[in-house]
Amino acid sequence: MRLTVGFIVFLMVAVALGGRVESAETALSPVKVLIAYHSLSGNTEKMAEAVAEGARSVPGTLVVLKRVGLVTGDDLFSSDAVVVGSPVYWSNMAGEVKTFFDNWQLKFGVFPEFKMRNKIGAAFATGGQISSGKEVTMLTILAAMLGNQMIVVSGGGAFGASATTEGESPGIDQNELADARVLGRRVAEVAAIVKRGMVQ
Repeated sequence: MRLTVGFIVFLMVAVALGGRVESAETALSPVKVLIAYHSLSGNTEKMAEAVAEGARSVPGTLVVLKRVGLVTGDDLFSSDAVVVGSPVYWSNMAGEVKTFFDNWQLKFGVFPEFKMRNKIGAAFATGGQISSGKEVTMLTILAAMLGNQMIVVSGGGAFGASATTEGESPGIDQNELADARVLGRRVAEVAAIVKRGMVQ
């Protein structure tokens, strides 16, 4: 039986991969990370940009950075990971961010099919004081993702990246930006593992 060169190469690749062969589309298509945020002062936007920088540091990652009010259904459903950032308003996420999550059903129709199922989710927050509700804000964001059967990850902190923006720590400092980059990188790495079916 004659074996073509192409088939022989295919067999060699299959052996090298331990018998697992991914389609070219899966192997080469970029991991898409959507970073959605609300920001009035610009602080949360700076954190969002640092998260985006961290995600882009992972080869093969495409980043979409948008304010929550501009996110479309296609942005959500075509993404492999969604990172949501919010300032702290009265110890919780901003109303605009809550509306964004409400729109997953009311506007985009994610339920009852759980269209966000098995996508990676993560959170970041900014707040004026050291203890002002940043952890609560991140946990409520993660809770909304868990309710949609997403796989949530942390990074840059126990629940995600956060920054204190008033008092003795005005604005966003380099350590906080570094934490945001760590979060973005981890999200992209985990999303790649899940999308490509690799075991770390």
